[in-house]
Amino acid sequence: MVRTDARHADLAIRTRGLTRDFGALRAVDHVDLAVPRSRIYGFLGPNGSGKSTTIRMLCGLLTPTEGEATVLGHAIPAEAEALRRKVGYMTQKFSLYEDLTVRENLDFMAEVYALPRATKRERVDALCERYELTRLLDQRAGTMSGGQKQRLALGAALLHEPELLFLDEPTSAVDPENRRAFWESLFDLVEAGTTILVSTHYMDEAGRCHELAILDQGRLAAAGSPEALSRDIDAQVVVLRTDRPRRAGKALHAEPWVLSVAQIGNELRVLAASEHDDAAVAVADTVRRAGFGVERCDPAPASLEDVFVAATLPTRQERVA
Repeated sequence: MVRTDARHADLAIRTRGLTRDFGALRAVDHVDLAVPRSRIYGFLGPNGSGKSTTIRMLCGLLTPTEGEATVLGHAIPAEAEALRRKVGYMTQKFSLYEDLTVRENLDFMAEVYALPRATKRERVDALCERYELTRLLDQRAGTMSGGQKQRLALGAALLHEPELLFLDEPTSAVDPENRRAFWESLFDLVEAGTTILVSTHYMDEAGRCHELAILDQGRLAAAGSPEALSRDIDAQVVVLRTDRPRRAGKALHAEPWVLSVAQIGNELRVLAASEHDDAAVAVADTVRRAGFGVERCDPAPASLEDVFVAATLPTRQERVA
């Protein structure tokens, strides 16, 4: 069992070696996490990277194959039942009843959480006002827009006032305006003391988190604040403007010290090995030798997308193999 002591009292989640196998498939591979309270902690990774499986283990919905986890002071999975009253969970897919109205869905979830009648009415009214659902109370959930369904699902997950909220890619089906409003509501929750763990594959959303864990093929590839991850990237970033960006990119791809090349408009964003001397000079020389002009070639600060690409690229040994 993971012991909770003074050093870890300010953590909402702590795991050591958390692992989950599905037959021969290892979905989560010895993941260590330390999630502070009253923060938004992001899981960034592509589909199949282990984000949802990790969340389900932390909720007590899946039993780990190996490893240990403490969530809000409860050892998981042994104390999963005691934890359930303290957490909310919002899935990627809308999971409420589409043939029920907003009011009926919220009343049903209040019954699931065994809220007293007076408390239920007070919280339903407050959440409907907060998430602009009051005028939709008698509308069937199946007829609502993506943004309205998102607000309803969030309200339902918050009915019992959880200390910890798990959000599994909650904005995948909504437009940019609703995504922005949704994230503003998350910061309101954090200000009130809620801890939020949110999985996403959107770089702009990942940049809003206080801290991040980048998952790749079930492994923890990198962790830290967005600022620290960008500062400590294990690569050099070079921005190149050339007269033939597609052909220049192919020439750069052939160099063993080039990790990645991406075209953004008329420019190429090049990730070079961190140990390579003066990557900007090397990029310009490579492009000129290939017969293309160089209008600009400068080092650049790393974006979160650069960090993600560098963290999830195959190792040099794997590329050679």
